[in-house]
Amino acid sequence: MIMHRTDQAAAIRSLRSAAPYIRLFKGKVFVVKAGGGVFGDAAATRALIEQIAILHYFGVKVVFVHGGGPQLTEITEQLGVPTRMVEGRRVTDQRSIEVTSMVLNGLINTRILAMCRELDIDAVGISGVDAGLIHAHKRPPVRIASTGETVDYGHVGDIDRVDATVIRKLLDNGLMPVVSPLSCDESGMLLNINADTVASAIGAALGAEKLVLCTGAPGILERVEDPTSIISYTDLQGLKRLRDEGRIVDGMLPKAKAIEEAIRGGVRRVHVISYKAPEGILAEVFTNEGTGTLVVADVHALAPAELAAGDATQDGGAAAP
Repeated sequence: MIMHRTDQAAAIRSLRSAAPYIRLFKGKVFVVKAGGGVFGDAAATRALIEQIAILHYFGVKVVFVHGGGPQLTEITEQLGVPTRMVEGRRVTDQRSIEVTSMVLNGLINTRILAMCRELDIDAVGISGVDAGLIHAHKRPPVRIASTGETVDYGHVGDIDRVDATVIRKLLDNGLMPVVSPLSCDESGMLLNINADTVASAIGAALGAEKLVLCTGAPGILERVEDPTSIISYTDLQGLKRLRDEGRIVDGMLPKAKAIEEAIRGGVRRVHVISYKAPEGILAEVFTNEGTGTLVVADVHALAPAELAAGDATQDGGAAAP
């Protein structure tokens, strides 16, 4: 690659503008969660892990939580196991949980670790089962308000508590945990837990500075049908309004719940960004403008520069109340 002096000057300006953020976040904990959609694209996966590597090199303590929904659906269908989703959550029977373990703990987790090795990140793969990280119970049958139907989600778990001891030990030794959301109950029955929920609970247990949710969407949208209507910033009140008005649907429903739980649990800021943006994480972390949606407890606590940046970039119908 040939770099001209003008390019060199731009690179130096970028480093200077990022320096305050690097000082601010060095030693802080970020929980980054990526959905399975990114792992179907090798280039997108590499771009994501490269950004995480830069955070790691700058001294940010990153915990990487991954999903695997598309891969799980593909393999279960190949095996003749039907897939059923209810309000963005997967129904998991006995056959499905076995495939879930193979895909999440085996295929995806190992692929991520292999890429981390290539990028010189000392990463360790674990799941909610390891060292009692996630204590959970089988979800009881749930009545779906929108349809009146009672659904038994099968081998799907709800979190009782998180014992983050193993993660703290890994972080304190300079290692990056790569976490599969699979866990089990006290009797050892495997349970599939939504990865957004796991990332949220881990973030709260660690008192994380940031929870970054990497999705196929560009952020939280004011209008679901319009991908350009990205909300730059909102808070818990704005998030509730969007949900009550039916503007948060399908897979964004469990994300919205996870965001609320993370913030109420002590995570300072939650970012929803697209894994399709080549530098999405870095732009979100090291600039005021960002690329996706920032969610905080109360937008009135945001710095004036952040509010100004959001007003300059967000669509006319923002949810910041």
